[in-house]
Amino acid sequence: MKSKEKTEQILNRYKQYLRFEKSLSAHTLDAYLRDLDKLCQFLKDEGINLLDVSLEHLETFTAGLRDAGICPRSQARILSGIRSFYRYLVLEDYLEADPCELLESPQTGFHLPEVLTLDEIDNLIESIDLSTREGQRNRAILETLYSCGLRVTELCNLKLSDLYLEEGFIKITGKGEKQRLVPISLRAIRELQLYFIDRNTMDISSGYEDFVFISRKGKNISRIMVFHIIKVLSEAIGLAKSISPHTFRHSFATHLLEGGANLRAIQCMLGHESIGTTEIYTHIDRNRLRSEIIEHHPRNRKKRE
Repeated sequence: MKSKEKTEQILNRYKQYLRFEKSLSAHTLDAYLRDLDKLCQFLKDEGINLLDVSLEHLETFTAGLRDAGICPRSQARILSGIRSFYRYLVLEDYLEADPCELLESPQTGFHLPEVLTLDEIDNLIESIDLSTREGQRNRAILETLYSCGLRVTELCNLKLSDLYLEEGFIKITGKGEKQRLVPISLRAIRELQLYFIDRNTMDISSGYEDFVFISRKGKNISRIMVFHIIKVLSEAIGLAKSISPHTFRHSFATHLLEGGANLRAIQCMLGHESIGTTEIYTHIDRNRLRSEIIEHHPRNRKKRE
């Protein structure tokens, strides 16, 4: 078999592995393959076979990412996908040794996500014009994002058959098709019920009848549209913070922690596979605690004389 044909065969098998064995979502799968394509293009330009890659080749590739102005966080994500690919090659006996084993990731630093106060969340929701066609839908979207701490993709894919409103729970299908039950607040339930009055009058496309949040086109709302809704509302109230749908998820977790919720419980509600991912919210809490101490402790107060 020719080298090019074998490479294509390996890549196709890896794609099937990610889709069916790792159960990655279409969005995550595309991201993995895009990052791997960057390496394949580099190897093609250098005349290097996919199975002949060494640590030195990968270090040169990494340096090229840096020289291209790709930020350290994006470099780290790309290299993570490449590590996954070469672990697969070893697992399937295409390679005996993993060339990524000693490959270092760039230092990304520690980034605390933006968090909204309860007043800011209320202001955003209250600013929605209910006289518009999508007004009540948008209120239900923001309230559900904040009430349940959902990822934007989870919100867009939420279905009526996933709602157990009488019991106060919704079923979420998260990363890797893993499912979890998340409590939903009475306020979010009320906003959803008001939205359902409008939804019952919508012309919904065939095959999309079970989706909760419907767009003007009669299909489930897109991630881009949710980003747009939040951006417009943020600008309308003059919010100085740069926010996205994920900001509501961060705010959900931070407010729970501040209220005394157990970190393990927050991990379950967010659908984090590792407790280490959830622990970022303890850093946010400590950061706020330090600000409070600096502002209010008598040793830190500035003299007013």
